[in-house]
Amino acid sequence: MAEGKVKWFNDSKGYGFIESSDGEDCFVHFSEIQGDGFKTLKEGQEVEFEKSMGQKGP
Repeated sequence: MAEGKVKWFNDSKGYGFIESSDGEDCFVHFSEIQGDGFKTLKEGQEVEFEKSMGQKGP
């Protein structure tokens, strides 16, 4: 499990980026956020996540 902070997240577009603790920028889509209700992230929020390789990178 990786750790990082949310760099930014656009609620209307449903995606953003997390900066992992090793400095890598990782794309995040709202469909991958676990939890009930409206799926969003806040800038600066500390998160744990699993990295996976997409078509354009992690």
